[in-house]
Amino acid sequence: MRANSLATRLFLSAAVWVALILTVTGFALSSLYNHSVERAFDRRLNLYLRTLIAEVGTPDDPKNPEKSIPALGEPLFELPLSGWYWQIESIDSAKQEARASRSLWDATLPRLDEKSIPLTASGVRLGYVKGPEDQPLRMVERPIDLGTDGKYLVTVAGDANEIFDETRLFDWYLGGTFAALAAVLLLTTIFQVRFGLAPLKRISNALSDIRSGKAERLEGRFPVEIAPLARETNALLDANRAIVERARTHVGNLAHAIKTPLSVIINEANTHGSDPFAAKILEQGDVMRSQVAHHLERARIAARLTVVATITEIEPVIEGLVRTMEKIHRDRGVVIDWEVSEGAKFRGERQDLEEMVGNLIDNACKWAARRVRIGVSVVPPGDEELDPTLSIVVDDDGKGLSVAERGQIVQRGQRLDESKPGSGLGLAIVVDLAGLYGGNLKFDRAPMGGLRAELALPGVV
Repeated sequence: MRANSLATRLFLSAAVWVALILTVTGFALSSLYNHSVERAFDRRLNLYLRTLIAEVGTPDDPKNPEKSIPALGEPLFELPLSGWYWQIESIDSAKQEARASRSLWDATLPRLDEKSIPLTASGVRLGYVKGPEDQPLRMVERPIDLGTDGKYLVTVAGDANEIFDETRLFDWYLGGTFAALAAVLLLTTIFQVRFGLAPLKRISNALSDIRSGKAERLEGRFPVEIAPLARETNALLDANRAIVERARTHVGNLAHAIKTPLSVIINEANTHGSDPFAAKILEQGDVMRSQVAHHLERARIAARLTVVATITEIEPVIEGLVRTMEKIHRDRGVVIDWEVSEGAKFRGERQDLEEMVGNLIDNACKWAARRVRIGVSVVPPGDEELDPTLSIVVDDDGKGLSVAERGQIVQRGQRLDESKPGSGLGLAIVVDLAGLYGGNLKFDRAPMGGLRAELALPGVV
């Protein structure tokens, strides 16, 4: 997925929402579980607290004034510094008395009322404190009034590490589960994005086939959301073909309308061959005929390009042109070397490629001393390009051109072979044809010493 793509935007937005939802849910579940463990722990402490209060509130036995407090069924209250403690402290100034579990040893528990912790609706205080040896404790205390027997503060504390360890273990399991869930959700999102956008990919490939000449219309069934896009695209293609066909028809009609009176004018001028006025008419008639042929050719090529492009193999074209040029320039002994990259193709008509490359090779052979070299390569497309670029380089070892002359050709499309015999539209039509295909023609100094003509045209992936 590319950075600036619909698939990337959908995936990233889904990933952000998945991460946000799972994070919030994870914290919520962790907090709920922590409160649940804490409430269960508090119920345990309150059970011990009520047992102690019941013992404290039992009337004294006259035969046994030194009443002892039982172990509450928990051996940890008997183990020194076990983390489980109880303490009964008299808060009546008239009667100072304190009793505690054996686990507390000679230490005392802090008081929650001194920490400004308010009483709950059930009349107890709950909180976390530091116990002996800085143990974290969860503690519950309750003041009781026994009337004539005095007032007491009954306290029970338990090891808070049990709460922390239980919560921490749950968080580990929860984090692992949510991490696996996030991975599954992201993989599912990738699948959904690819599956959901697959019809758009099909349309993109179909349009590429239309542009490259492999197809003429968007075929197949599309989802209802993008079926109108396919239908309108096909309608646009049909309308485009109709417009181009009408334009070609008008151009052809105009050409025939001009050719007929032009032929009459030239024939009439031929009957007065010795007349200077007739000679001038013949001269301008040839110019008009050349211009008509030139612009008709441009219109024909533009019409083909507007409708559908075709694919042309490069190697057979170069091979055929080289054989032809070797025969034409056999008397001068020009040697033509050529090399074509494997799989090189031109997105356009074969006859247009033959006309462009043929003019370049013919021009090079006319001005070469002995050698002409042809190289064809494919340049991969850049980030903003759809197709690769077909680069055709023709070098000769002739006298070459100056920088000013090379710039003059590019700017004006002038012919440089007028002093040599030849036919065709020359370098001017090469510049025009290359421009119609979205390419260009550049001139430079060849490594062999003569002129280098580099023709850039649209290639095929």
